[in-house]
This record gives sequence, structure tokens and C-alpha cells, in this order.
Amino acid sequence: MSIGGKPGQDQEQSVRWFEKIVGTSPALEEVLDLVKLVAPTDSTALVLGETGTGKELIARAIHNISSRYGRPFVKLNCAAIPFDLLESELFGHEKGAFTGAVAQKVGRFEMADTGTLFLDEIGDLPLALQPKLLRVLQEQEFERLGSVHTHRINVRLVAATHHDLAGMVARNEFRNDLYYRLNIFPIVIPPLRERRDDISKLVLHFVEVCSKRIGKRIEEIPEETMYAFARYDWPGNVRELQNLVERAVIRSVNGVLPNPLSTPQANCLDISLNHLSETPASDLPDVILTDHECRELERANLIKALQRTGGRIYGEGGAAELLGINPTTLASRLRAFKIRPSRPRASHSDRIKAENTAESY
Repeated sequence: MSIGGKPGQDQEQSVRWFEKIVGTSPALEEVLDLVKLVAPTDSTALVLGETGTGKELIARAIHNISSRYGRPFVKLNCAAIPFDLLESELFGHEKGAFTGAVAQKVGRFEMADTGTLFLDEIGDLPLALQPKLLRVLQEQEFERLGSVHTHRINVRLVAATHHDLAGMVARNEFRNDLYYRLNIFPIVIPPLRERRDDISKLVLHFVEVCSKRIGKRIEEIPEETMYAFARYDWPGNVRELQNLVERAVIRSVNGVLPNPLSTPQANCLDISLNHLSETPASDLPDVILTDHECRELERANLIKALQRTGGRIYGEGGAAELLGINPTTLASRLRAFKIRPSRPRASHSDRIKAENTAESY
């Protein structure tokens, strides 16, 4: 990709701009071209894509290219903060503003003054807070909770979501005026299955990163392992790929990267062929499943795990523990299969713990 400028400077500048974004597929190049268009402006950007596609990395790239580089880049996941705390997280509060407010708190908008604020999962922002966010975007001013003093700020907003915001507007689940204010410059990140040319590069990148961090040297990636990575549909996208590469590095022996997709847990997650047909489960080793059949079985197994745990995903006794996978990976698979747990989402402490363990993607 040609960026312009002097040789040598181009490469250094590109590394800063697109730090940790790996790939050269046409689909990814198109996204990065859009980033270069909107970044020098102060316009609001809306990053759309499935969970695990790297929306935060794109938001950071927008900040890196903009004139605000070197100033604060502040982020907040709207889905990870309970409703009664989210307003304070965004706008701050004064001492005594509510029970438990023992000291003044600066909100994320103030923290991001002169820089960029990244609001992830904006589709989970409660309706009651949406008018206040709209006012800040339009007027660049707000009041802390418990204060009558108006704070003026200069913040560039980048928002992201995996939700269909237009559909939410149609269902009266999201304000249309806020949607139009956010949707000034949409950037849609393609899922990993639509940029398969990048899979091998991502595998090599994550092998290098994980092997250094774990302290296990990888000297060989067998062709069958790389083929399995290239063929898999990746419902959890790049985050799932990163997590499975880490698993493979941990399991590696004599410097050879094993295929983490060869296990029942990774492919069909402890499934039985009886979910598919009347064929006895004992015949499973002799049966070849199509990719569609395997995904249907995986979906059935996820539902079974949720039923057994009463819809609980996080924490001890949750479905993630039962399946032996990271809670964020399980959550992304549930979204990919459009499965909604029957219970409310995890407690604030559980979600924060899971969010803190998630990787960049």
C-alpha cells in the first residue's frame, strides 16, 4: 500500500499509523484507505463489525493518523459498565452526588479533552443516556453529576458496535437523532472469513507474539495446521484466532505448532452425532461432517451448555468454564450464532474481569 512520503519514512509512519493491524488483503486495504480519509478530520467515525474483528485497533489507527496523536486516547466499553455507573463513567461526578460518591470523579470525556474518546459497543448505551451523549457531541459541553458548572471540551469521538444500529432505530431501541450523528463516516470491518488471505500472516504474527510471551520457541508450522486455520470460518474472528494460536503454542512439543482445531472442543465442542441424525454416536469416527453440519452441532452444544448452567456465561460454574474456553470467546460465538442467554448478563465485577483478560482484538 502506497502512503506517500520519503522511502524509509513511509514504513516508519505506516507502523505507527496501523500498529498491530496485520494483513494485506484487498478487504483490509479498503478499510485502511477509509481510515486515512477520515482520520485527518475531526468528524465522528462509526466502526462497525462482528465481535473480534479489531474495531479498537481501527479506532486507535484513526487517532494515530489524526492531528490529535500524542494527546489522550481514552476508551470505554459501554456494555461492560452497569447503567447506574455508566453516566458517572462518561461525565464524572461531584463528591456527594449520590450514595457512595465519596470523592470527585473525572469522567472519560474530560480525560479525553483535546484527544480522542473511543466508545466501544455504543449499541448497548441505555436510551436514558443517549440524549446527554447527543448534547455533548453537538455542543461539546456537559455537567458532572451533582454539579451545575458546565465543562467545555474538545473531543473527537470514535464509536463502535457489532449491533445493527439501523435495525435498533427501527425497533425504537436506539435514538434516530443520535444514530445519524454517529453515522457520519461509517467504516465496516469485514469478518475474518472474508479476508482469508490474511489468515496465514495473522497466524505467523500471533505465533511470534505468543511464543515470546510464553517462552516456547516455535520452529515449524505443519502444512495441515496452516490449512486447518485457512479453512475454518472463525465465528470469533481475529480474537478467536489469537486465542487458538496461544493454545497451540502452549501445547506445542519440540517446536512444532499443533493444530488446535483438531480437538472436539475447537471444532464441535464436545458434540455427539446423535444431535444430527439417528446414527449411533459410536460411529462418529467413521462419519465425515460438512462444515455446515459441524457448525449446527456446535450451536446445539452451546445451547446445551447454557441450559445446563442456567444461562450463566462467566465465573465459576458458568458455561465458559464448562466448555473450557475464554468467556469472551464464548460470548463472541454466541453472538455469531445469534444465541441469547436466558439469564441477565454477568455481574459488573465478572464482566470487568473478563474484559480485562481480553486481547487487543
